[in-house]
Amino acid sequence: MKHFDYIFTGTGLSALMTVYKMVLSGKFREKNILLIDEDTKKANDRTWCFWAKEEVIWEKSISKKWNSALFANEDFHRDLDLKPYQYNMVKGLDFYNQVFDLISKQENITFLNQKVLAIEESENIILIQTAAESFSCSKLFNSIYNNQKVANQSKYPILQQHFIGWFIKSEQTVFNTEQATFMDFSVEQKGNTRFMYVLPTSRNEALLEYTLFSHNHLKTEEYETEIKNYIQKLGITNYEIIEKEQGSIPMTCYPFWKLNTKNAINIGTSGGWTKASTGYTFKNSDKKSTELVAFLQRETDFTKFHKKTKFWFYDLLLLDILDRKNELGSAIFTSMFRKGNPTLIFKFLDEETSLKEDSQVILKCPKMLFIKAVFHVVFKTMK
Repeated sequence: MKHFDYIFTGTGLSALMTVYKMVLSGKFREKNILLIDEDTKKANDRTWCFWAKEEVIWEKSISKKWNSALFANEDFHRDLDLKPYQYNMVKGLDFYNQVFDLISKQENITFLNQKVLAIEESENIILIQTAAESFSCSKLFNSIYNNQKVANQSKYPILQQHFIGWFIKSEQTVFNTEQATFMDFSVEQKGNTRFMYVLPTSRNEALLEYTLFSHNHLKTEEYETEIKNYIQKLGITNYEIIEKEQGSIPMTCYPFWKLNTKNAINIGTSGGWTKASTGYTFKNSDKKSTELVAFLQRETDFTKFHKKTKFWFYDLLLLDILDRKNELGSAIFTSMFRKGNPTLIFKFLDEETSLKEDSQVILKCPKMLFIKAVFHVVFKTMK
């Protein structure tokens, strides 16, 4: 059985970001690192977006940037000037290529295309079993999501950000290449929080995603019917579908960090790295992976890694409302974006605001809803 210093079970966004930064740091050349995933990471299987004020280390993977975004519902729309931010799009394959181009050149890093079947931890060593072989390690980074741990509890609500997206090329030139559609709630809500998300890459090409923040998935044809209806509403009569993507991202404030041990840490969605109130993953994972690489250079006990902040509580309030009254999402986000400062909202969603700035964003939302949510959350979590 081969032993490694570090093993990553699952090589999603968080794991690849972490390993990439470990290599860039130059501090882990003496560590043997194993990455295990049943996916080869050679397909354009997803799209990530994030906002940033300046260039980041992922510039090579960014395929499009926007300085403006649209927020809309059935009777209101607002053009959001994002400056000093830019909204960035990263295609999955571009990101994978950037990361593997670097880590494939490292003699101390091994990637195995296998499925992890079991993880067994003892006091000083961790065993990993795949269908073909077994490995041991001193430190484990796990990003394989275990839904049962969250589903089998009722203290913390869990929603899904679920979607199907079509990247289309149309005969009609209808898209504004200078503006992404951040949220368009003009689609029928049907008792949920539902919106269209549009990323135009040219006048006649765009990714359109029908997205829900809700409990239950739909049948594939329901998502696709709504995309077709929206395309028709844009005035597009002839188009071809270039690519499709779909996904479901857990939105929850469940305390994943309590599952960490001295030698094993859960990262990515499995570690609560997804922004619970929005489902955004890229920016949070970028921040957390940087923190983790710095942590590894000074600490050995993974139970010391996580710090709970005020933003965790803010996210919990929104999720509590949408868990009980899922149809209110459009009203809540509209109240925030109707008169709110877009720059401040994005800073708030990045968890970089002061208490004074927090209040400037939160007070734009329906006050009684959130006051009631405070009492409901406090009572529920104290039980």
